[in-house]
Amino acid sequence: MKNILNISLVILVFVLLSCEVKENKSDAYGNFEATTVMVSSEMPGKLIFLNVSEGQELKKDMVVGVLDTTLLHKQKDVLRASIRAIRSKRQSARAEVDVVKEQKKHLISELARLNKLFEGKAATQKQIDDLNSQIRIADKKIEAIKSKVKDINFGIVNQAAPLKAQIEQINEKIKKSVIKNPIDGQVLSVYKEQSEITGVGMPIYKIADLSALELKAYISGAQLPHIKLNQEVEVQIDEDASTNKSYSGKIIWISSKAEFTPKTIQTKEERVNQVYAIKILVKNDGNIKIGMPGEVNFNINKENKGQKSSNSNE
Repeated sequence: MKNILNISLVILVFVLLSCEVKENKSDAYGNFEATTVMVSSEMPGKLIFLNVSEGQELKKDMVVGVLDTTLLHKQKDVLRASIRAIRSKRQSARAEVDVVKEQKKHLISELARLNKLFEGKAATQKQIDDLNSQIRIADKKIEAIKSKVKDINFGIVNQAAPLKAQIEQINEKIKKSVIKNPIDGQVLSVYKEQSEITGVGMPIYKIADLSALELKAYISGAQLPHIKLNQEVEVQIDEDASTNKSYSGKIIWISSKAEFTPKTIQTKEERVNQVYAIKILVKNDGNIKIGMPGEVNFNINKENKGQKSSNSNE
């Protein structure tokens, strides 16, 4: 009789433990991911400076690398010299205008003399009219000379315009030769070293923002109606062999298509079921790592229990 009682106690304890394990079972499982950025150069060339190492914390817009721009600066010097040579060809209207102005000055002086002679009836009106006409012609000559020189100089300046545009393009290339870190984050991998040659789009290093990670988990079709975007949920990670550490998370994405459960999830029976992927954003205190497994609790069961108990009280 005593043995039967002991066996009964063992069975009761096992049942209670099984119920507790089942009760504490999480609603979803998955692994943590981070948004990573592959940083590359917008220009090809030799890395004359690169200050990046794995595990390094970098700030956004921090200069981490510089390409050799010696050839670009030499090209710019050649273009500047060409512009100076073109500008030296510009003409001045001053010399020609001064000659005509001197002629006009002489005509004005002669007109004053003729006016006095005309008063004494020693000169004719025709002589005066002819001088006034010559003075008007001199004024037109001055304007024509200025206009001609202006057109010539305009053409010379236009010859320099394409060279200025090329200098602007080179300045843009020089600017792109400076490699700036795009986001706040931690360097995960480095693919290039200082003094190596890199090309456009070739990865130099990979960086990720680890301040907040995304837990990609999978839920069943039965769970889908009970969750929504921006819903606050509980996320747990293994703190040690027997306890978990809890975090607050927010659902930021719910897949609109069902898929077969990934092979890494639970048993073969569970893998053949169709599930929906979700992503939960979790602030990282430094303990969460990329690829680490995590569990999710939606508190759906607790809410349902609360509803049932309230219904039963009614």
